[in-house]
Amino acid sequence: MTNSAFDTDSELALQLAVARQKRLRSEMVRLNIPTILTSDPTNILYGCGARNMTVFGMMGPSRLMLLFAEGPCVLFEFAGCDHLAEGLPTIDVILPAPGLTYTSGAGYLANIGQFSTQVAALCRPYLGRESRLAIERLDFPVTDSLRSHGFDLIDAGPIFSASRIIKLPIEIDVMRIAVARVQAAVEEFELAVDECRTENETWATLHRGLIATGGEYVSTRLMQSGPRTFPYFQESSARQIEPGDLVCLDTDCLGYLGYGVDFSRTYVAGGAQATSAQRQLHAIARNQLDHNSALLQPGTSYEVFARSAFSVPEKFAPYGYYCLGHGLGISGEHPNIPLYVPGEKYKFDGQFEAGMVICVESYIGDPESRQGFKVEDQFLVTPTGHERLTTANFGIAS
Repeated sequence: MTNSAFDTDSELALQLAVARQKRLRSEMVRLNIPTILTSDPTNILYGCGARNMTVFGMMGPSRLMLLFAEGPCVLFEFAGCDHLAEGLPTIDVILPAPGLTYTSGAGYLANIGQFSTQVAALCRPYLGRESRLAIERLDFPVTDSLRSHGFDLIDAGPIFSASRIIKLPIEIDVMRIAVARVQAAVEEFELAVDECRTENETWATLHRGLIATGGEYVSTRLMQSGPRTFPYFQESSARQIEPGDLVCLDTDCLGYLGYGVDFSRTYVAGGAQATSAQRQLHAIARNQLDHNSALLQPGTSYEVFARSAFSVPEKFAPYGYYCLGHGLGISGEHPNIPLYVPGEKYKFDGQFEAGMVICVESYIGDPESRQGFKVEDQFLVTPTGHERLTTANFGIAS
């Protein structure tokens, strides 16, 4: 007997892998980039669909992908894990990944030399006299060794960014599923807020709901309560939540099939009614979110967006969020849109385009009451405007 949900997930993951690799290769051709070598687990997932020990892979180059614009895709998989990628139509060759860091043991420098020789041999039939190799997430001993084989190394980051910034229709479909599942997990979190547990115990309910529905991980610890809601960017702790506390949550979830779900909510703990001061913070934060999200239009430049953004009252402005919004896909992505500073030249070029997914940020922190209110929503830029993808309730009525 087969598990139909698992079968559906696997088929969708295969379709995603094929579609994303096709788009990435088209961007490589457009940008005249013949080859990419990456150890970034997120970009390996994007480029060939092979997922394995994602968080572990962020600690160092334990897996690698060598992708040719016109040629094969080679996956260097973690020892003993090659069976995980077998059958993926996006991968032509699976080889064992070498230990390329000091923690790999005394032979790591020899491993690096052998690996760079191997990469050169793999590239030779497809590159001819071309020497450019786009790389990312590789340490200096590896880059030095690759250069010794005549490679002209360039940064692979902008290539992945150019490919990932516009979402394919199948990616949008998956993101909608991911949003629904994370919103259900946040409903569990909201119930826990009313039970006034510790911050860590409360935050754990989000993880339970995320992992139980096929999610990956939460990328930050941005959950705080009471006086720890000001200033922002305080991480979940052992503090006991008290009735009447504000409780801020930034989901920062990598959810279904690895797709990001990033929205923020602030609740009042223990079923208490919000105070007048809390309602004031809520109203200003919501006004900022609603005002700025209304500006999301294809063709609008980031500079126009920033100049037209909500003007935060002077009392709260020094404690506001550091950016107006950012892109989202299988992680936080380009663009990261800075605030406009009157009298200074705006130094961030570009514009919104249909197919982008943008998270609009708002944080209003009060230095007097030592409370803060965080809200954020995730939007799809459409050909005619935008669509709000995250629709979780705000906890406090507008």
